[in-house]
Amino acid sequence: MADKDHIQPPAEHRFARELAALAANDPGAKPVNWNLSPQTVRQFIIGSDGAALSHEWEGKKTKTVITKKYYGDTALIERCIVTVLGQRGLMLVGEPGTAKSMLSELLSAAISGDSTLVIQGTAGTTDDHIKYSWNYALLLAEGPSQRALVPSPLHTAMKRGGLVRFEEITRCQPEIQDTMVSVLSDKAMHIPELGEDAVLQAQRGFNVIATANLRDRGVHEMSSALKRRFNFETVPALDDKKLEMELVRLQAETLLSGSGIQVKYPEDVMEVLVTTFQDLRQGRTDEGTVIEKPSTVMSTAEAVAVAHAAALDAHYFGKGSVEPEHLARQLLGTALKDNPDDAKKLRHYLDVVVKARAAKGRAWSQFHSARRWLTR
Repeated sequence: MADKDHIQPPAEHRFARELAALAANDPGAKPVNWNLSPQTVRQFIIGSDGAALSHEWEGKKTKTVITKKYYGDTALIERCIVTVLGQRGLMLVGEPGTAKSMLSELLSAAISGDSTLVIQGTAGTTDDHIKYSWNYALLLAEGPSQRALVPSPLHTAMKRGGLVRFEEITRCQPEIQDTMVSVLSDKAMHIPELGEDAVLQAQRGFNVIATANLRDRGVHEMSSALKRRFNFETVPALDDKKLEMELVRLQAETLLSGSGIQVKYPEDVMEVLVTTFQDLRQGRTDEGTVIEKPSTVMSTAEAVAVAHAAALDAHYFGKGSVEPEHLARQLLGTALKDNPDDAKKLRHYLDVVVKARAAKGRAWSQFHSARRWLTR
């Protein structure tokens, strides 16, 4: 099945042309088992600022612009790359929806060419999910053997000298998290079933990129032993309105293009969406009004989801242009989840902040008029 038939192909497929362009123009030295040099990995993530790179693609000479994929502090990207080059793992922490997973995926795609080696942390994650398991039919027939062993993503990354992603590591029980302590310390995995001396030694280039939320249900504290084996980088929420509007628009357009849909997104409507999210996220408006923050995380990722849903609403049930009413209808499922108090906070925001802004322009006026969708 072609990538265009997939909802979201992995980053190394979505950006295959960009990666090919970067590889063809990479002047830097590549660490062992890295597909690109550290400087070029950085360029893959922050973009080429509109400059086109000449290269061959599908047998033809062409030029490709490297798109900006992370809208934030460039120094953070550089620190992440330096950490992956070293002996410690990289731990990306932050509020839900701050692009931690996206950043780990982009780093893995650029460095190892494979972002699919993923351990998903849950309350049910076990040692077997992290290290290895067995084909029990072969195990019963032949006994423990390499043929009967089923490698985990961690096992595969160690063998290849690549990166493995550990998503939501703090959702695992502490004793399961600590399975990673010896792997990160010794860069080796012991497999006692294959004999006392059976050890998988990690190839050069191996490392771990983990993610953890600072605020979420079901989060477990990490042991100090495990913390010492990671460098922690906090991925902050975007506070630049212009950058967040650009990112939300780009991500929404990317999602829509996969469905073959084109919808007009007026600038003032996009500003209403992003400003609303920033106000509720920060608990303070640009005018200085203090508001209560909802318990729901009003992240950029949630803003993208609302933007995408509003565009679909406008396409199928509207006139092909997103209006504030579409935002209001789709915001309901984001801001009002399982906490009744959030409805009161949102009503206060609409009655105080949005009402005051209604006189400033069409979009805010229509958004205030559509408040019936948000107060049911």
